[in-house]
Amino acid sequence: MFKRILVAIDGSKNSMNALDKAIGLQRLIPDVEIFLLCVYKHHSLFEASLSINRPDSMDIPDKILSEFAKEVVNHAKEHAKEQNATHVRGFVKSGRPSKVIVQFAQDKEADLIVVGTRGTHSDKDGILLGSVSHRVTSHAKCPVLVV
Repeated sequence: MFKRILVAIDGSKNSMNALDKAIGLQRLIPDVEIFLLCVYKHHSLFEASLSINRPDSMDIPDKILSEFAKEVVNHAKEHAKEQNATHVRGFVKSGRPSKVIVQFAQDKEADLIVVGTRGTHSDKDGILLGSVSHRVTSHAKCPVLVV
């Protein structure tokens, strides 16, 4: 049924719930690979030019965001390990999250994408589906499980 499950994570409670669902599926289907993907938004030079204080190095924001994304992936991998998950690999990419998630799923031939309903920067009241999960469900070529 499923061979590769992509879990989009951003450190939010909803993304960790998505990971738990993927781990549950892995328990039901032996040898399923879980790909963890954390996407950070590239800090553009235009955005930096709007800042009153400019850093000495323009790549500092990207380095910080990349390091944070790596921490998110490592935390998720540890969580998966604690849940006895196997075949878990982590990845960090930059770009527009929904676009990167969909493209990554195609590149890795994922059979399923699992995402949280809302991430770290979503609707506070929970009335609307998060914009990233909405775009992923709209553009993905494989099934998407929204948790």
